[in-house]
Amino acid sequence: MNFPATRLRRLRRTPALRSLVRETHLHPGALLYPLFLCPGVGIRKEISSMPGVFNLSIDEAVKEAEACAALGLGGLLLFGLPAEKDDQATGAYAENGIVQQGLRALKSNRALDSLVLIADVCLCEYTSHGHCGIVSKDGDHYEIENDSSLELLSKTAVSLAAAGADIVAPSDMMDGRVEAIRTALDAVALADTPILSYASKFASAFYGPFREAADSAPQFGDRRSYQMDGANIREAMREIDLDVAEGADMVLMKPALPYLDVIRAARERFDVPLGAYQVSGEYSMLHAAFQRGWLEPDRAILESLTSIRRAGADFIVTYFAKVAAKLLA
Repeated sequence: MNFPATRLRRLRRTPALRSLVRETHLHPGALLYPLFLCPGVGIRKEISSMPGVFNLSIDEAVKEAEACAALGLGGLLLFGLPAEKDDQATGAYAENGIVQQGLRALKSNRALDSLVLIADVCLCEYTSHGHCGIVSKDGDHYEIENDSSLELLSKTAVSLAAAGADIVAPSDMMDGRVEAIRTALDAVALADTPILSYASKFASAFYGPFREAADSAPQFGDRRSYQMDGANIREAMREIDLDVAEGADMVLMKPALPYLDVIRAARERFDVPLGAYQVSGEYSMLHAAFQRGWLEPDRAILESLTSIRRAGADFIVTYFAKVAAKLLA
C-alpha cells in the first residue's frame, strides 16, 4: 500500500508513540566510563583537552565510581599513570602498581558491586618510550618486538586479574597476545577471568587527547606498525576472527564514530559480545562544538551514542557515560 493509505508519520506524532516503536535503545547499564588513576591523595586534575575528564588519585576515583554506580552505569575501564616509567613497563605488572591499588580499593567498597571493573592491558602508559611493547633500537632504526612483548602483557593481565579486575582488556595490538594472556591466566587459577580484546584498534588521529590524559604519547615514531590501517575492513574481521579463536570472550572496536561500518560488519559476522570505544578525540570534538554553540549538547550526545548502538555495539566505552545516564534517567 502507498500514500495516502500508508502514512509513516502516524507513528511519529507523540513522544509516547515514538518511544513505543523505537528500534534502538540506550540504557545506562550499556555504558562504561574510563577512569585515569594517578598517585597521590586528593588529586582531581582536569585534562585540558577533555573538559570534565580528570586524572584522579585513588580516593577521588572511589568517589567517582560511587557516582557512576548511583547512575546505573555498567562499569569502569581503568587506566594508570605510574609515578615512574622504564623501558620494561614494570609499573604495569607491579603488585603495588597504580591500577592494582585502585582495583583493590574499588573492590573493597560494597557500594560498587554493581560495576564491572575492566583493566586496560597495555604498556604504553608505563614505558619510558611510550610504545605498547618492547622496543629494540639501533641508531635511528627501531622495532616494536612482538613476541618478547607477550610475556610482559601476560604478566600485566595476571597481576590485574589477581588484584580484582573482573575483565582484562588487552589494547596493544600485538599478534598472539590473547592466546598468551589466556594461557597465563589459566595457569594461575584465573580461568574465570574474561578477556575483552581490542580486536580492531585502528591507528587513528582521534586518540590525541587520550595521550595527554594517560601521558602515553610515543617519544619517537608512531604506532602504525601495530595498530591497524584505517582503510582496512577485511583485515579488521581477520583480527577479530583470530582473537576469538585465541580465547577472547568479548571484542572492542576503537574508534567508534569514524568506524561505524566496521562495527556493523563485525556485528553481522560474530556472535560474541561486541563493544565500541567512543574515543577521546570524538569526545573533545563534540565538546569544542558545544563550547561554540554549534551543537545542542544533550541531543548530540545521545544521537552519537545511539548511532554506535544502532551499528551493532552491545556496550559503549564513553567519556559521556555519566552525562548520558542522567539524560536517560
